[in-house]
Amino acid sequence: MSTRDEQPLPGAGALISARGLRKSYGRTEALRGASLDLHEGEILAVTGASGSGKSTLLHCLSGIVRPDEGTVTYGGEELGGLPEGRLSELRRRDFGVVFQFGQLIPELTALDNVALPLLLAGTRRGEANERAGEWLERFGVRGQADLRPGGMSGGQSQRVALARALVTGPRAVFADEPTGALDTLAGEQVMTALVHTARESATAVLLITHDAQVAAYADREVGLRDGAVHSGSAQAAGQEAVRREG
Repeated sequence: MSTRDEQPLPGAGALISARGLRKSYGRTEALRGASLDLHEGEILAVTGASGSGKSTLLHCLSGIVRPDEGTVTYGGEELGGLPEGRLSELRRRDFGVVFQFGQLIPELTALDNVALPLLLAGTRRGEANERAGEWLERFGVRGQADLRPGGMSGGQSQRVALARALVTGPRAVFADEPTGALDTLAGEQVMTALVHTARESATAVLLITHDAQVAAYADREVGLRDGAVHSGSAQAAGQEAVRREG
């Protein structure tokens, strides 16, 4: 894995590699030739102003949205050429996605929301519930296991969403403002748990954020401006905190 002083070469051994991504919504260009590499076990922060295309980039990299131009490659497969069934399989098994506002299923309890990806993958109900409960415990929301999203705070819902994204042991996690609904202390706890888990399992994390304190937990930071990626460095504070925690 790279450090801030030893950056990976573009495309060299990348788990996910994007080249020349362009995406427009009507007359609005969200991405204008964005290129990015995410390496196994790397935590990469993507920062930028509101409307800079950060969420669109995440959606393209995770196979949720197909770019108008350019390629996204994962494990030798070009996502743009895959059928929707294969993309859905990747999102269930290999990718964990955390949206800005959680997007939990409102009819399901917290426990059922977290267990759902396991059940879809064929895990038996008892085992799925046990593993889901362990992840709720890790993120400090085991007490909300029987609550539905409408009965939880925004911060609690976001922790449940993180647990759901990680419960399958994905190779890559895409997190869109994962601490946006949390206060400072809760945000630090969630980021510490997320980073510690990623380190344990060599999970790659793409972290979309506008918060410098959150970006500081990353190994590497790039900025998105005018729909294109510009290289930068994450600050050391968050990394040092994680190392001390570990």
